[in-house]
Amino acid sequence: MDKIKQISTKTVMFIIFLIFLVASTLIDFNPGVIISKNFTSFSMEMIKVLPPIFILIGLFDVWVKRETIEKHLGEDGGMKSYLWVFILAAPMAGGLLPSFPIAHSLYKKGARLTVILVFLGAVGIGRVPMVLFESTFLGVKFSAIRIIASIPLVIVSGILLGRKLEKEAYTLPEKVLKNK
Repeated sequence: MDKIKQISTKTVMFIIFLIFLVASTLIDFNPGVIISKNFTSFSMEMIKVLPPIFILIGLFDVWVKRETIEKHLGEDGGMKSYLWVFILAAPMAGGLLPSFPIAHSLYKKGARLTVILVFLGAVGIGRVPMVLFESTFLGVKFSAIRIIASIPLVIVSGILLGRKLEKEAYTLPEKVLKNK
C-alpha cells in the first residue's frame, strides 16, 4: 500500500510539474518557459541516447560470457583488470547513467568489487567524448594533466574502498539482484 501511495505521489508531482510548464508557456512566465525549454531539450536528448545505450547493455549482458569477465576482471585479473575497465569506460556515451547497468552486469558475471568501483570512476573521468569536449574548451594540456593525475587516484580509491567493502562482506542488496 505504501508503495502505491509513493508511486501516486510521484505521479501527481510530475503532473503538477507538467501543468506548471504548460501554464508558464501559455502565460509567458519567463522562468517557466526557460524550464520548459530545458526540460524538453533534455528529454529529447535522453530519448535519442538511452534506447541505443540500453540495447548495447543488453547485448553486452548476453554476448560477453561469465568466464571472460571472471578471467579478466575477477580474482585472477590482477592489475590488468584496471586497464580493461578504463578501455571499457573510454567509449561510453551518456555520462554515468548507462554505466550503472553495465557495472551491475559486470558484478553479476564475477568482476571484483574493486574493479567495478574503478570502472565507475573511469567512466566519470575518462570518457573519450567528454575528454574531447573538455580539451576544446580548456586545452589539450589541461585535459592530459587531469587524466594523468586522475587515473592513479581513481585506481587507488577504488582499491581502498573495494577492499573495505569486501572486508565487510558487502554484496548488492537482494532487491536489486532479483530484477534478473
